[in-house]
Amino acid sequence: MRAIIEGSRPRQMIKNGLVLVPLFFTVNIWFSATDLSGMTTIVVRAFAALGIFILLSAAIYLFNDSVDVEKDRMHPKKKLRPIASGKISVRKAYGTSLLMMITALAASLYISSPMILISGLYLIINIAYTYWLKNIVILDVMTIASGFVLRAMAGSIAIDRTTIIQNNVPTEVDLTISPWLYVVTALGALFIALAKRRNELHLAGSNSPAQRPILSDYSIALLDNLINVVAGATLIAYTLYTFSTGISEANVPRNHSMMLTIPFVAYGVLRYLYLIHIDGVGETPEEIVIKDKPLLINILLWLVTGSSVLMWTRLTV
Repeated sequence: MRAIIEGSRPRQMIKNGLVLVPLFFTVNIWFSATDLSGMTTIVVRAFAALGIFILLSAAIYLFNDSVDVEKDRMHPKKKLRPIASGKISVRKAYGTSLLMMITALAASLYISSPMILISGLYLIINIAYTYWLKNIVILDVMTIASGFVLRAMAGSIAIDRTTIIQNNVPTEVDLTISPWLYVVTALGALFIALAKRRNELHLAGSNSPAQRPILSDYSIALLDNLINVVAGATLIAYTLYTFSTGISEANVPRNHSMMLTIPFVAYGVLRYLYLIHIDGVGETPEEIVIKDKPLLINILLWLVTGSSVLMWTRLTV
């Protein structure tokens, strides 16, 4: 069991936190001090979606490592993974992965029909990535980014169309997240995926085709250009999200106070670029977030500032 948990890559589960982003960005809509049961329902559904994606991602990691077991044994770090090192048999890993998939899909159906569609799509895309998409240049990193978008969509679907009590009257609130947030999530995830490829190529050197064949289709110069383009697009998209009117105004304050969070996002992007080029990291983004104190503090400050802005807007309405 310990080896199975290790093979599920618990450190990488931090990326599933994206499932809770829609809950965070709609707090100014669903928060109601007079309806604790309604708020509890929303929060429970959001965390249920988080649990589902923890199961789904763990299943995919076990499945992927089973397929790539021989290649992983040639990687300086991946050879220590439970399946590559022989702590778990390939057969047992496949069986555990299948059980996790079935459990996650059953739980998704309990939440809603759209939720099981998102969960199923996540599995299909990742299985296709394992066998095919990971070998197509550019499309490989775009596929990785799609997984992050599906997480955000799952979090939105889990809490959408919920009834709460407002002024002693049952009211159905639409908690559908703004499309802008999906754009930001996709660009941010693509930025991180490209940085991961750059670091893999840098560390693998001449042995890169053996470790990951797609690396032979990339170059450091190409990846640097792509990273710069996507990093700029990410910052612009988030900036537009904080003050754009129209469909996004249901999620962010109309007084544009969410713009106070822009400096934190700008610093986060620039800090990540610094870590990529100066410290030579990027292959394990989940460890960067945990170990790099300036980046971790910046994320916490962004959360505090963003939640304060949203809650203040809610309390002053």
